[in-house]
This record gives sequence, structure tokens and C-alpha cells, in this order.
Amino acid sequence: MGNSYGIDMGTNNLKIYNSNTKDVLNIKNTIAIVENDEMYAYGDEAYLMYEKTPETITVSFPIVSGVIADFDNMQTMLFEVLEKKVKAKLKGADIVVTVPTDITEVEKKAFYDMFAKAKIRPHNVMLCEKPLADALGMGLDITEPTGIMVVDFGADTTEISVISLGGLVLTELCPLGGNQIDDSIVTHMKRKYNLLIGRKSACQLKESIGSAMPGREDKMTVVGRDVVSGLPIEMEVDSATVYEGMKSDLTNLCNSIRIALEKVPPELAKDIVNSGIYLTGGSAQTHRLADLFTEVTNIQVNISENARETTVLGLEKVLSDSKYKKFGYEMKTRIFK
Repeated sequence: MGNSYGIDMGTNNLKIYNSNTKDVLNIKNTIAIVENDEMYAYGDEAYLMYEKTPETITVSFPIVSGVIADFDNMQTMLFEVLEKKVKAKLKGADIVVTVPTDITEVEKKAFYDMFAKAKIRPHNVMLCEKPLADALGMGLDITEPTGIMVVDFGADTTEISVISLGGLVLTELCPLGGNQIDDSIVTHMKRKYNLLIGRKSACQLKESIGSAMPGREDKMTVVGRDVVSGLPIEMEVDSATVYEGMKSDLTNLCNSIRIALEKVPPELAKDIVNSGIYLTGGSAQTHRLADLFTEVTNIQVNISENARETTVLGLEKVLSDSKYKKFGYEMKTRIFK
């Protein structure tokens, strides 16, 4: 399909597939706004400003918990990225956008309207359920009568889905993701060491020395503010401390996966035991996360090689493979028919 684009508007990252170049653009889904509501910066440049701006500049994430929280700024940023970074030719183009499954039709329509009500006049705007795109992006044939369990561990939410015969048998949206774990690390550091650190520093701790299971022995130096003295200080943090901060959230996530597995019909559960659980999403590469899920479920866990871009790689198949084209649908046929 010529001149087509697959777009995944994630909470932390915006991913765009360009059929003309076969490339995927992956940038931070962040926008910096100055006082009079003008865009000051976007993408990676805006993310560098996060937690560092004066009062005149506001840095925000237009997507919150998988849904569009700031439609106008998201649309402004999106078309700027498409025009200047992707060099997209949107007039007459086919566009497919991922949407979380467990959100309302009105929330899904906002993703559709982002393009359908713009002045670009695309040929076609389609939506694709995110778990289906995830499975396709991992090279799985979702049209077979075989149960596939996909866990998309994102920034604000974790989507747990079971797919069979091209449809969703089960889907659970858990309000827990990498951002909540970062916040828990911030809280733990403040409670245990009276050290106040930013969410970006907490994320670096999680990604550099954090682990989903105890036993890691790495260390990292962070700078924060001493709550007692009010002065900035430097502190060496070990993996055990980071694990303690993450532990409670990871336990809750494991419980959500167990509850989802309990709802799976027996024959599909048999397929999942044989093929394993497929893990993807921006937070999926947390050290030893797969080992933790295996320990809790007694099922092998397969991590996507391109966990941060799995969804948009699945959209490439929706756009290019006639076998999977049906998984992109037009919103207006569902709302106004």
C-alpha cells in the first residue's frame, strides 16, 4: 500500500511507520508550551526540559493512561512531526492508528478525529486495537485458532490480552506502568534516605541498576535534595534499594496477570502454556521481569526484541499484508452506522 503511515501514540513515546521509506520514527511524546499556548519545543528536545523549566514554560505529555488528554497540543505536535521529521505526504494517504482496547468509544473517536477532522484530506483513516498490533509486531499469526496472551507493559498502563481467531477473547487494562514504578522509587528514596529525586532520575535508576527480582548488585550515583537540610547532595544507590522501591508495584502487576489467567477458557489456557506469554511495551525490558512472571505463573515468557516499537511494527503488517488489512477499521462505520 503506497503512501501510508502507521501511528502509535504512546504515553511516553510517539512511533510512526512510513511505508515509503520502511522506517520507524520513535521520539518522546512530549510537548513544551509557553505562556500564550504556543509550542516551544516537542519530542526529545521537550523531554530534555522536563523537570527543568521556568514557570513560563510547561512541559506535558498529551497522552495520559493511553487516552488523549490534550487533543489540540497532541494534534499540533503530531502534524509538525509528520511534516518536518517524517516528510509525510498526508493528502490521499492511508493512515492507521492504534487504540487501547479497554477505553470508551468516545475516547477511541478522539484518535480517529485527530486525522479525520483535520484539513489534510487523507484517503482513509483506520483504527487498530493495540493488542492485535502488538501480536502482529512480534511475528504471530493472530488469525489461527490458537490462544495468544500478550502483556503490553507501558508507561501508564499495562494491557493484558488473550487473542484467538483474530479477535480479543479477553482484555484487561491495569492502571500501572513504568511511570508509577518511577514514582514509587521517588517515594522510597524520600522515605528511607530523606533524599528527594526527580522522576527522570528514578527512571535512570530503574533502567540502569533496577531489577524485578532481588540479587542484582550494581550501584549508581544520583543527585537529589536532602529533605532535612534542603541542600543538594550526591548519593550512591544500590540495586537492592531500587528493588525495594519497585517491589510493591511489581507484585500488583503479577496479581493482575494471575487474575487474567484465571479467566482464560481451558483450551486457550492450554495454548498459552505451550507457547508462553508474550511480553512487550516500553517497560518490558526491566531487568529479570520475564523471570518474575515465569516464577509467578509457571509459564515461559517471551520478550519482544523491539519491545518499544512492537505496536507500530504490527501496523506495518496491517498496511502491507492483505491477510491482516481487516484489523484496521473505520471509526465512522462503528459510531454512525
